[in-house]
Amino acid sequence: MKKIAVFASGSGTNFQAIIDAIKSGAIDASIQLLVCDHTDAYCVKRAEAENIPTFTFTAKEYENKAAYEKAILEKLHESQVEFIALAGYMRLIGHTLLAAFQGKMVNIHPSLLPSFPGKDAIGQALAAAVNETGVTIHYVDEGMDTGPIIDQQSVTIEENETLESLAEKIHAVEHKLYPAVLQRLFQTEKAAK
Repeated sequence: MKKIAVFASGSGTNFQAIIDAIKSGAIDASIQLLVCDHTDAYCVKRAEAENIPTFTFTAKEYENKAAYEKAILEKLHESQVEFIALAGYMRLIGHTLLAAFQGKMVNIHPSLLPSFPGKDAIGQALAAAVNETGVTIHYVDEGMDTGPIIDQQSVTIEENETLESLAEKIHAVEHKLYPAVLQRLFQTEKAAK
């Protein structure tokens, strides 16, 4: 069973999808820790409801990114975390965490990368008037949504699509795709041992 940490900044719907997939047996893992950069984020309440330990922090209370990442890293080691799933974590990962979890950290992004990286990818897709967008799961590197792509699934943008309706369609894809990809990664790694 893979010991994982989930990093989130907001409501945590993908975090919940991972929790649900673990409970149903769709992912062979246990969530050792939720890391969140907003002490009042709803994902923290989700973690508390499931008795999942949390580490919350406020970035500006630290000298720099390396300092708060060092604090996160200590918590990850204490919790024996082997793998990190970013699920709506709105900070770029720095060298401290990347060096420790190279190839063992993935992110989910609401677009078909390399299109629409960064914040508000759903709004960016609507503004660009494209016919489709989607969901990408990729390994994390130093850049913003630039790591090697693991899997993608497209979502059609209808003529009268709104931000809310498109977000709903994308979330529906995310909540299925992310757990499936995580399980595939864990199985592949297990088979390679």
